[in-house]
Amino acid sequence: MAGNRFRYGQWNGGPDPLAPPYDVREAVDAVGAEVLAGGSLRQALRDLLRRGPQGRGGLDDLAARARRLRREALRRGDLDGAVTRAQALLDQALAAERDELRSRDDDGARFAESVLDNLPRSTARAVEELSGYQWASEDARRSYQQILDQLRDDVLGQRFAGLRDAVRASADPAAQQRLGEMMRDLNDLLARHGRAEDTADAFAEFMRRHGDFFPEQPETVDELIDVLARRSAAGERLMNSLSERQRAELAGLMQQSLGDRLASELSALDANLRALRPDLRWGRGERVRGDQPLDYADAAGALGEIGELDDLLDQLDQEHPGATLDDVDVDAVARTLGRDAADDVRRLRELERELRRQGWVGRDADGLTLSPKALRRLGGTALRRVFADLTAGPRGQHDLRSAGAAGEVSGASRPWEYGDEQPLDVVRTLTRAVRRAGPTVPLQLEADDFEVVETEKRASAAVALCVDLSYSMISQGRWGPMKQTALALAHLMETRFPQDALQIVGFGREATTLTQQELAAVEPDLQQGTNLQHALRLAARHLRRHPDAEPVVLVVTDGEPTAHLDPDDGEALFHWPPLPETIEATVREVDRLSRYGATLNLFMLGDDEGLRRFIDAVARRSRGRMFTPDTDDLGEYVVSDYLRSRQSRR
Repeated sequence: MAGNRFRYGQWNGGPDPLAPPYDVREAVDAVGAEVLAGGSLRQALRDLLRRGPQGRGGLDDLAARARRLRREALRRGDLDGAVTRAQALLDQALAAERDELRSRDDDGARFAESVLDNLPRSTARAVEELSGYQWASEDARRSYQQILDQLRDDVLGQRFAGLRDAVRASADPAAQQRLGEMMRDLNDLLARHGRAEDTADAFAEFMRRHGDFFPEQPETVDELIDVLARRSAAGERLMNSLSERQRAELAGLMQQSLGDRLASELSALDANLRALRPDLRWGRGERVRGDQPLDYADAAGALGEIGELDDLLDQLDQEHPGATLDDVDVDAVARTLGRDAADDVRRLRELERELRRQGWVGRDADGLTLSPKALRRLGGTALRRVFADLTAGPRGQHDLRSAGAAGEVSGASRPWEYGDEQPLDVVRTLTRAVRRAGPTVPLQLEADDFEVVETEKRASAAVALCVDLSYSMISQGRWGPMKQTALALAHLMETRFPQDALQIVGFGREATTLTQQELAAVEPDLQQGTNLQHALRLAARHLRRHPDAEPVVLVVTDGEPTAHLDPDDGEALFHWPPLPETIEATVREVDRLSRYGATLNLFMLGDDEGLRRFIDAVARRSRGRMFTPDTDDLGEYVVSDYLRSRQSRR
């Protein structure tokens, strides 16, 4: 282009100008870090878009700018400025007319003065009564006409941006006729569109005849409706924002300024637009305050801006089900917040699309969710954290209470050796003692008398990980370590031991099976209750589906059982302190697992003495093990216990 001068130079460092404005993997890792810290998956995904990549240009920044502009619009001025200005012009006209009448000495002048003296106090009614008055003063007549012309210009100019020049010439009968024809044709077009008729040809003909009235140059009927409906709704909100007296004054003045024909067409237009766009804030008013009187166009413009900002804030909040960034009107963002804000929305859209294109996130009825690919990355991160703790060495001691069976009983036994975890063969142990010492009472046992049951190790395991989802887990800061532990174990088994079958069981007042995706997204239940009985029942169901695998049950909890399923109707019953029936129902499930040959290892979080006594009793009864890790060591304990049992099966 002539006159432009450009200078080019070598790029001298800094951010890569050709790189995309986001790092998809970094975004996924940021979500994962929030989930592993105990945060909500859906909230983490929402926060990613709310904060924006690298913490800038997110929806929260845009919403803050929109709220600031809304506050400024609410302080823009006095909405009653149109009536105030009309009153000032009327006072000016009456003053000029009285000056002229005082200079005349005739009955007509005195009669005219009596007419002026008896005008109603209402500006609108006074203007109406003066519509047929014969003005003696030319200055007074011009001031009076200015009331009507300016308000008509403002009203029609606010509704139709291209009418400002036309309405100034509306005193010309030809211009007034063309204006009326346009509004009549427009109402006919909108009425046909409202009846779902095909209006493509009618719209083209309308724009051919009246397109100069619409500088926006809409390409479809819907685009035309969107433009006009926003302005019509702003005018409606202006009326709703005034007091009853102010509203009556402005309505009367508008009727006088527009005339019956234009007022009727404008009323029909508003009705058509309201029927076609009922979702706009038609019935809402605002408390706009300020020192500067606003004329009709400026007042309606301020309220239109507020309405558009309100719509934009709803879109930016992304709170409705199924919300996406495609719901955000980029053109509205550009109009209200500027091009840079619209560019931020486009970048966020691109990030969301790229996350979906690369398979990191999916979408369900509630919004975005992590895909299996992202969960594998999240599980890998959790596992790396656990292994980092393992390589650093244990920070606590396992509290080993008793050793349980680790495989199928073969029917044979062998002498006990130090470190054996197999169960004792009681009959053969006592037989060896009797053979050594004879039938004496009491029978004294020695170390050489003990025999243990031989078991055959299985090549695979069926593992049920039961995790406590009660509210105390999140209130005590155990929610994140619990999720990290479960995801790390799931990733380890999926990648290194695919022949093993894992089932995650979450339990609160009731228990439910969870996929990795569901575990990542699960949120705390505010209901009280720790239903370990139900969890163990679901764990047993998983073990029975894998009869050829070694059954292993791992339980992570921070509270003793306070709920169980009613045997009659299956409803969960909660009571604190725990009822004997709850303890008995839970122990029955423990016994069923023990008879099935399952290894039951329990990981106790916290230092509740009641829980410690219960866990200790269950571990002894089931010949399992009890661990008391710190919260930060939970993943290390669970994964290392699984790996140790895995090595013993080789």
